[in-house]
Amino acid sequence: MILKDVGEFGLIDRLSKIILEEDRDILVNIGDDTACIKVCDNKNLLLTVDTQVENVHFIKDRINPVDLGWKLSTANVSDIVACGGYPKYALVSASLPKNLEVDFIEGIYYGIKEAQDFYRFKTVGGNITSSNQIMIDMTLIGESSTFIPRSGGKPGHYLYLTGYTGLSRAGLDIILSEKKDLTETEKFLVKSHYRPTARLDKLSILLKFAKSSIDISDGLVADLYHISKQSKVKVVIQKESIPIHPALLEYCKNVDKNPYDYIFYGGEDYQIAFTSDSFIEEEDIYLIGYISEGEGVFLEENNRSSKLHEKGFNHLI
Repeated sequence: MILKDVGEFGLIDRLSKIILEEDRDILVNIGDDTACIKVCDNKNLLLTVDTQVENVHFIKDRINPVDLGWKLSTANVSDIVACGGYPKYALVSASLPKNLEVDFIEGIYYGIKEAQDFYRFKTVGGNITSSNQIMIDMTLIGESSTFIPRSGGKPGHYLYLTGYTGLSRAGLDIILSEKKDLTETEKFLVKSHYRPTARLDKLSILLKFAKSSIDISDGLVADLYHISKQSKVKVVIQKESIPIHPALLEYCKNVDKNPYDYIFYGGEDYQIAFTSDSFIEEEDIYLIGYISEGEGVFLEENNRSSKLHEKGFNHLI
């Protein structure tokens, strides 16, 4: 058996069985993007980690290093926000080729500095070692008085989304096409891929209303399957309620692609999907479906429902 036979999440399950230990202060353990440790009655520590690897997450010659530092930070902050926390302290480790230009790694750290000023966290340490390719790793610690799990979805809940999905994946397609003269729409989509923003601005809404929550990193459908499995519920997306960004619609029309392929299966948008027992009317909060008894993720259209394939980004397949 090799890694691609088990996949990313299958490997996590296998490794968890080796090292997992129970502790009454560990509220959420391995298997979630963010671990939660109880410190006292009204404070939890949230811990998450994310890595950017050359030729896996980025192509060195096609990315501004400042954007790389920003994106690494945003991925981590998004995990903390989805669980109801504020980002506080980061550790950054860099594995670097010996012939890498100093300006490039400094650019990454300038991007991290931009992000920590924007999201209001501090970088307090890390490690540097040599490698055959660039690997930048951030561990982020957050704080929360109320942890929002993936397992809190209940039949009867509303399903909400904080913004548009599919933009980052469309931007990646444009980058990989190596097209030189980009339209304003294409430039916007490329920026959506390189400079996503974690929804820290919606944290107060999440803390007030969300019962279960997840950030959209692997794709809307793939991430909703995590809520379905951990909450043991059926997630229903109502197609007519899904927000579609005009830029994505224009791009898909020009390249003869289906925008819903990007919306459902594109990743790295870092919006938040959450469930709630409350009807919410807030800017940039879209009601896109509901939770019912059962299992899986379904698309409802014209009074008909069909199960969506569980696919999204998986590092080991």
